[in-house]
Parts: sequence; structure tokens; C-alpha cells
Amino acid sequence: MKTTNTLVASFAALTLLGTGAFAADIVTKAPKKIVEAGPTSCFDVAFGGGIQSDYNFRGISQTDKGPGVFAYVEPRCNITKDIQLYAGIWGWSTKLPTTPTGEFDLYGGIRPTFGPVAFDFGFMYYYYPNETQLFFADPTLTTVSPSNFGFGPFTVKDSDMWEVYGKGTWTATDWLAIGGYVYYTPNWLGSGAKGTYAGGNVKFTLPSAWFPTDWGVYVSGDAAHYWLGNFTAFGAPFDLPDYTQWNVGFAVTYKIFTFDVRYYDTDLSRQNCFLLTSDPSAVATGQSKWCDATVVAKFSFDLTAMTNLK
Repeated sequence: MKTTNTLVASFAALTLLGTGAFAADIVTKAPKKIVEAGPTSCFDVAFGGGIQSDYNFRGISQTDKGPGVFAYVEPRCNITKDIQLYAGIWGWSTKLPTTPTGEFDLYGGIRPTFGPVAFDFGFMYYYYPNETQLFFADPTLTTVSPSNFGFGPFTVKDSDMWEVYGKGTWTATDWLAIGGYVYYTPNWLGSGAKGTYAGGNVKFTLPSAWFPTDWGVYVSGDAAHYWLGNFTAFGAPFDLPDYTQWNVGFAVTYKIFTFDVRYYDTDLSRQNCFLLTSDPSAVATGQSKWCDATVVAKFSFDLTAMTNLK
């Protein structure tokens, strides 16, 4: 790079000397000096956060139907206007049976765009630090305890898992976007079961002319199916239940802020919900409410450094 800069500087000096010699012989107006713009950095960073009345992940509560907070940071590099590399971390407060500090999602990938169609291919690792495995405290299944080892495990020891994913979104018009996605893991939440999650979504954005400057409204919905394999973490394998989840709602936006209200539901019975979640509050009945229909309100903000912090 230093050699290149020296050559450029030398060439520029010779050019200026040559221009001066010509000026002594030819009486014309000297051309304006052209200054080329320096290279533009590809780097940008997005970040945001918010609060919600329930952390609902793929149709199942992760906060025992209670409120939670979240935040993220995502460095990006726009290699071209149509290709973006990214990596990031999301943090979520949780209330799960193994009582981890929270959920931390580490991810990265590439987002290529072809006209109105945008893709996203990546990898995500779900990290649940400081988990405590639960064991049955007595054979009547009325309580569970982290210290009793006499009746066998009630939860897995380590819920961490990784997924690969692919997403696509077609922006058909300025008011309609249609998308699809698929996620795959060979070890769903430490259970030993394979998991494939696939679905689609649609988003309708109302005309901006209907609202004051910087305000907007959209309506969106999502439906997906989870295919789960055999649970093998405790030795004797058994089938985990597949299920379908869906949600629909609307959001009001103002600049970098979004207020979203959404209805979630699944086709899981409460017995199957308990089987998937190990909900400690449902030990006595064997029926968990974590997969029941619910309405979630969320307030969040999202911004990028190059757009919002100039």
C-alpha cells in the first residue's frame, strides 16, 4: 500500500510539472483539479432492544408467561450494495426450568439480494449459561429439586444447541412482502433429537400517506411447523411431538421505535407442552400452559450507526 501511494504521488507531481510547462506556451484557462473520493468503508453496526409482556419463542413461552427484556448488537459489512456479511449477539431474559442466566444467541451469515428478493443464510448458537439440572424429588412427581439424585433426571443438563438456517423475502410491492424460512439442528435443546423448523410469513404495510410524517403501521402473520425426532438424552429413546405454531398481529412504528401487539397459538396439547418444556409448575398435573394461546405486547427500538448516528 505504501509503494502504491508513492507511485501515485510521483505521478501526480509529474503531471503538475507538465501542466505548468504547457501553461507557459499556451494561453488557456487551467483545468480544475479533480479530487477523487476516498474508499468508503463497508462497516456498519445495528443495535436495539426492548421489553415485552412474554418472550414467546416459536409458540412457547420462555418466561413462564411473564415479562422480559432483550437487546442485540450486529456488526455488518456491505461488500456491495447487494451482498452483506454480518455477525451478532442477542440477549434475552428467561425463566426456564434449568434457571440459566438468560438466553444468548450468537450468529453470523450472509445476506445476498437479487432485485426484490432478499436471502439470508447463517449459523446460530443458543447459549444458556449457568444451568442447573433438575431431578425428581419423589415418585409422586409433586416437586422437583436441583439437589436430589435419587429418582432420575427431570431436565437435560445442558440446553445449548446450534442451528443452520436459510430465509428468503420477496418484496412484491411497497406494501406487500412474503417470506419463507427453514432452520435445522441435529440436537434440539440438548435432547439428542433432530429438529427442523420451517414456515412462512406475510407483511402488509399500510400507505404512509395515511399517517403523519415518520409514523407507520403494518399487519403481519406467520405460520410454521416443527418436526422433532427422538429424545435420547436419558437413554431410552422416545418420540417428541411435532407441532404447528402461528401468530398474527399489528405494529405501529415511529422513527426507530416499534410497538407490536401479537396473538400466538399452537396445536400442542397441555400434556405435550409439558413433555417439551419440563415446566416445573406443571409437575403435579403433567399439563403446561406455556404453549397456550396468548397475546404479547412488545415495545422495541432498532437503529444502525451509519443511518441514525451520523
